[in-house]
Amino acid sequence: MPLSSCRAFVSPDGPRPTTMASALPRCTSVRLPALATVVLLLLSLTTVQSSQGDKEPVYRDCVKQCVRTNCTGARLRGFQSTQPQYMALTGQLLLPLAGWTCRDDCRYQCMWTTVGLYQAEGYRVPQFHGKWPFARFLCFEEPASALASLLNGLACLLMLLRYRSTVPRQSPMYHTINAFSLVSLNAWLWSTVFHTRDTYLTEKMDYFCATAVILYSIYLCCVRTLGLRQPGVSSMVGALLILAFTSHVSYLTFVSFDYGYNMAANATIGMVNLLWWLCWCWQNRRTLPYWWKCGLVVLLLHGLALLELLDFPPLLWVLDAHAVWHLSTIPVHFLFYSFLIDDSLYLLNTEKMGVKVE
Repeated sequence: MPLSSCRAFVSPDGPRPTTMASALPRCTSVRLPALATVVLLLLSLTTVQSSQGDKEPVYRDCVKQCVRTNCTGARLRGFQSTQPQYMALTGQLLLPLAGWTCRDDCRYQCMWTTVGLYQAEGYRVPQFHGKWPFARFLCFEEPASALASLLNGLACLLMLLRYRSTVPRQSPMYHTINAFSLVSLNAWLWSTVFHTRDTYLTEKMDYFCATAVILYSIYLCCVRTLGLRQPGVSSMVGALLILAFTSHVSYLTFVSFDYGYNMAANATIGMVNLLWWLCWCWQNRRTLPYWWKCGLVVLLLHGLALLELLDFPPLLWVLDAHAVWHLSTIPVHFLFYSFLIDDSLYLLNTEKMGVKVE
């Protein structure tokens, strides 16, 4: 599907070719059943690193020419000297390998050149390297998702501080909930970093930390339902969860980073987490007046995740389905910690009275 060639280092507003080969297929909209959509999504993730846009010869030729012209010798030094300071500092502030390089900038500019060609001929905007094209803001590669991740982290931190100021340390679940909060904060930190700058390392840290949150939520549920009466059971489950996490990370790191497997694994443990919490809510619906908060939280978190299936090109090149999903989960933190505070105070009071914990 050849497109006409482009100039090196063309800016989004600069001159673009005006024709596209007629061999380029038009994208059609097909309505699929929900189950079929999920299956197709899982299958598509196995090849997420290669997309329509980055397969185009015009894009590849543009990147090659741009790198050859601008990323060696004096031109490279010129790029480095004219690069905005906030872009150059990205790697120093986040990770040594997370800064914007000359090649990255070539890919960014050539991406918009290719997008312009598609739009000029009335074709659907393509993805590049498994992602929609996003307008870069300062050093943020995906501004809306990065902001949403940051706000989730701030909401989590705010409610953790409220939990610590409200619940005495003597509460049976105090330390377990604090640890869960730290795991969650770490995950939102890496989500913010990943959406600020997508690299091999930041992507994996984002995925691995998200898995850790789900596994720790299972452990939190285990401690609440079994561990308070049978600490040995929760310790054994905790060891199994650590082993599962280690195996999961090892496979994705040293064997194959399979996106389909990663999503299937997270969907499986997420379902275990959902069903376990809902069973506890059902068993305690008549004795605990705040049980509905927990049930609503787990249903919301799993229901809102379906927003990912929308997968539309970013509105204004900023807001996509992933960002909408992250934005939608911000209020959930307040409801979840409201449940944790109520339950921790209940456990503390029942322990003082010598009542059996359910």
